[in-house]
Amino acid sequence: MSKTQPVTDADFAQTVLASDKPVLVDFWAEWCGPCRQVSPIVDEIAAEHGDSLTVVKMNIDENPQTPAQYRVVGIPTINVYSGGEVVKSIVGAKPKAALLAELQEFINAAPAGRTAPAGEAGRV
Repeated sequence: MSKTQPVTDADFAQTVLASDKPVLVDFWAEWCGPCRQVSPIVDEIAAEHGDSLTVVKMNIDENPQTPAQYRVVGIPTINVYSGGEVVKSIVGAKPKAALLAELQEFINAAPAGRTAPAGEAGRV
């Protein structure tokens, strides 16, 4: 069972950009109501799909450089990084089903050496 980890401006490049698997970054702030709504959903996604997707959270008030660099102007913003690049950006609070639908290509992709269980390959 995987869980979310905090990420900072100082370790963003190592934790996110250099990762060998896709990384979901939840950009949030304590004062943001919609961020508080999305946070438990992001935690659930980490627990359920941590084998194929690393999930981290960045407090934008404590770490202003990275959000500015990636033009995060509204929160919550969920970016997925792969190969050091942003490959998906989701802005605003969404229900779990909507987030999972947007993340489908990353959570269904089997990591190297692992195949999807019978009946799950190609399932949407």
